Amino acid sequence: MELKDKDLVSVQEARNLLEQAKAAQEELARMDQQQIDRIVKAISEAGIAHATQLAKAAQEETGFGIWQDKVIKNIFASKVVYEAVKDQKTIGILHEDKERKIWDIGVPVGVIAGIIPSTNPTSTVIYKAMIALKGGNAIVFSPHPGAKKCITDTVGFIAEAACRAGCPKGAISTISVPTMEATKELMGNDNTALILATGGGAMVKSAYSSGTPAIGVGAGNGPAFIDKSADVKQAVKHIMESKIFDNGTICASEQSIIVEKCMEEKVISELKAQGAFILDSEQTKKLGTFILRANGTMNPMIVGKSCAQIAEYAGLSGIPSTARILVGRETKVGAGAPYSREKLAPILGFYVEENTDRVLERSIEILHMEGAGHTFSMHANDEKLVQKFALQIPASRFLVNTPAALGGIGATTRLFPALTLGCGAVGGSSSSNNIGPLDLINIKRVAFGMKELDEIRGESAPLVQGGTGAYCNSLSQEMIDSIVDKILKELI
Repeated sequence: MELKDKDLVSVQEARNLLEQAKAAQEELARMDQQQIDRIVKAISEAGIAHATQLAKAAQEETGFGIWQDKVIKNIFASKVVYEAVKDQKTIGILHEDKERKIWDIGVPVGVIAGIIPSTNPTSTVIYKAMIALKGGNAIVFSPHPGAKKCITDTVGFIAEAACRAGCPKGAISTISVPTMEATKELMGNDNTALILATGGGAMVKSAYSSGTPAIGVGAGNGPAFIDKSADVKQAVKHIMESKIFDNGTICASEQSIIVEKCMEEKVISELKAQGAFILDSEQTKKLGTFILRANGTMNPMIVGKSCAQIAEYAGLSGIPSTARILVGRETKVGAGAPYSREKLAPILGFYVEENTDRVLERSIEILHMEGAGHTFSMHANDEKLVQKFALQIPASRFLVNTPAALGGIGATTRLFPALTLGCGAVGGSSSSNNIGPLDLINIKRVAFGMKELDEIRGESAPLVQGGTGAYCNSLSQEMIDSIVDKILKELI
């Protein structure tokens, strides 16, 4: 009975929060760009002010990652994202095409349901609140139960700051009794206009099957290819930095390294020189059985943990305390190949292929098995080879000579800074973008009349003369094409 009562309480709370958010959003919809921007700036400043406190709280509550790196993520979400959105126009007339006489008008979508994971809880809240409010939307968060307190604290800080800047109460809120039933209610309620879901594959599928428009992103599983044209020392440095950052909890981080046979010894040597530990066959097998649970999903005991912790939990012996990353050789993809899967921890698979064509095939195979549409990274100075891979790799973010975790979110690249990374249709997502405010508004178009029906009839007369098509039959194909081309040019 206790669980049932908790479910009922959580569902009712979700409904209440949505009603409050609906009323708040109606007020936001009447605000101009300047008023909205003042609120967004307040969210940014609150996130920066509490970045360290929230980072420590997230690490303590979840046991994931490194709090110092979480500070960087909070600052990224608060400051870097703000710098990217502060001058964006999202309210009112966004663009006026004087020649075609069309106006584009930004319109908020309404109330957004924000699903928050435990891996990046505080930074994702700051980021999602900022891009939602920038578009004039309200947002209600559904926190992961394993990160409820730090998420609630984050929402409290930014909501209070937003209200002081003129934001209506209830525009930013979170469920305090998180249950699956409450999340389902949040996603399926008529007051919810859009779902912004970040989390596991099951959660993302639930968002898309809720009947509410959704932007969802699931697992990443990006391979990293080190080509013979690359600066190997720099490539390994980038991969190590990326995979170690917050103990691998960013889904864009590398999950495996792929090299040609001729590069195997050179890359292995550089990995060892930079602190990676190459597992022997017995250690590889033992850790492999620990990476995945019996149902084939990632073991949460590895998530965001250090090499020392993982070795202890998995019962691995012979792992030096200085090990920064654990590397296991892999030859297969899919069932029975745990190193081919997503590992949100400092663990990498290592593949050796005969040539670049086989590297390309293997990379595609890995991504189609898990992580399609998400992220791929390549270290090379051969632009033609980069182009060849870029045209065929099924990833929305193709990163070159940069740490994938930081490059994918836009920290070390010029991609839009974001903590929700769309995977496109190939990855089961409605967008392939790094999600920003412009993904969370609708565009209303005002179109002025440019032509009368009589003009259209006159231009089309040669094609319809006679009614039976006899005239058309007497025209050459070249003449018909010329007439059609003229009509199209007038319409476009």
